[in-house]
Amino acid sequence: MTDATASDRDLSSIEEVNRLARRAAEAQLRLTEFTQEQIDTIVDRMATVAAGQAKPLAALAVEETGYGVVADKVQKNLFAAKKVYDFIRPMKTVGVIRQLDDKRVVEIAEPFGVVAAVVPSTNPTSTTIYKILIAIKARCAIILSPHPAAVKCITRTAELMEHAARDAGAPEGAISWMSTVTLEGTQALMRHRDVAVILATGGMGLVRAAYSAGKPAYGVGPGNAPAYIERSANISKAVQDIVTGKTFDNGVLCSSENSVVVDKIIAENVRQEFESKGGYFTSATEGKALENILVTSQRLPNPKLVGRPATEIAEKAGISIPSNTRVLLAPLQGVGRDYPLSIEKLCPVLSFYVVNDWRVACERCKEILGYGGMGHTMSIHSQNETVIKQFGLKKPAFRIVVNTPTAHGSIGLTTGLDPSMTLGCGGYGGNITSDNISPRHLLNIKRLAYEITSAIHSHAAELPRELPEAPPRPAAVKLKTRTIADRVDAFLSNRKLEVTVQPKVSKTNFTQPVEFVCEEDVRRALREERSIFINERTIVTPAARDLGTERQVFIDTDAVP
Repeated sequence: MTDATASDRDLSSIEEVNRLARRAAEAQLRLTEFTQEQIDTIVDRMATVAAGQAKPLAALAVEETGYGVVADKVQKNLFAAKKVYDFIRPMKTVGVIRQLDDKRVVEIAEPFGVVAAVVPSTNPTSTTIYKILIAIKARCAIILSPHPAAVKCITRTAELMEHAARDAGAPEGAISWMSTVTLEGTQALMRHRDVAVILATGGMGLVRAAYSAGKPAYGVGPGNAPAYIERSANISKAVQDIVTGKTFDNGVLCSSENSVVVDKIIAENVRQEFESKGGYFTSATEGKALENILVTSQRLPNPKLVGRPATEIAEKAGISIPSNTRVLLAPLQGVGRDYPLSIEKLCPVLSFYVVNDWRVACERCKEILGYGGMGHTMSIHSQNETVIKQFGLKKPAFRIVVNTPTAHGSIGLTTGLDPSMTLGCGGYGGNITSDNISPRHLLNIKRLAYEITSAIHSHAAELPRELPEAPPRPAAVKLKTRTIADRVDAFLSNRKLEVTVQPKVSKTNFTQPVEFVCEEDVRRALREERSIFINERTIVTPAARDLGTERQVFIDTDAVP
């Protein structure tokens, strides 16, 4: 594609966004006036249609993207169309939704406004069903930005649901989607003045763009979920759960397991159990071959192998494995840039760690989450309630599922968590919430608050009539400038500190900006007492950005004169 052609597509995409946003804003005015009964009728009709088309939509998604397994995508479509629907159906989202009689407070729901919804290629149809349902339930018009690799299946899903919604009385423009999809068009959508809130599901770059758009945004970062098998666990069930979670739709859910951490005392039994259930452990040489084809230079999963079966991945790496292999396991000794397979892999490949006990496992799991999964999800397989509680208290993950697959438990399929396809990572992951996102997050709540205590007479007798006198200030001690200087020199000398001056940076003495920075990169730079050069295209994980900014490690080459 020539630059001129690309520019023309960008302009067409932006023009389309402007048109869709205007229509959505008009539809929003009408949706705001809908009753609860009208909204529920529309949502019911859309869910019914989506459930009826779960299988053909799943087949279309796999055919277009090449990711995942049709049967598993059917299950995800039904999860969105049935379980999410069953969860949101009784919600009150119109008018008075709660009265607190003891506090004399009345809560009234208001829709947030037009939603810009970015849909990924890994879970395209199920995410589309889910986002449309929760948006309309909250009386919010929605505009979808499909991933370029999944335009057909996302568009088809949206068409079916929009047609069902219109038949049930939804206004024109309440559900729309981009047909000419470009990065510039998606950015224009997220920044558009008629858009009120962003639902962003995708890679780190996309989520960063959503949070930089100047709008309230719900973004979800990478998962990199560890699964810990503690010595008291039911080993057979634990291994089965991990294999089930990791192979579900070939591992494309961001909450699927990415690492196994196991107590040394049961490690051999766990290894045998994995092998009996279709697991293959790689040798050191095979592990190196695997990381060479699976992990890019930016420390991201190779998109050509995302959602592909273990047998295909092994073949690409030149590894000979049994034909019934379901998952590859690579033993590792550490986490971080020197261990490429410790990243989120989005395919049936697991890193495998052996530790002495749960305390060491606790630290290892924190390291794994710190390398691209902060705030997301992990699992613990154990019968020891004390250890389980300790993991709940100490782990930087907001979904710690117990004795169940992370992929299924995190979204509320096998646990009591709110059913959702968008999982907030909270402050740990740089997100605005740690919740599973639902229609509640697309509502603003007005509150009528009646007086329950008089502002004039309450507690007046308890207030002191006069303020107590302040204690006398100590007499100032005057020191000569030379005395101050001598004391500072003595202080620094006792601690053997040296004051260094940062060299002046200019365009002539900086290196090329890096493409990706994680927390471990920042810590290594601190140990080596060097800077990290970045620019606007550099992908920086939230934890890395916080630490690097605090310790002044980053030099933005775009800002250097």
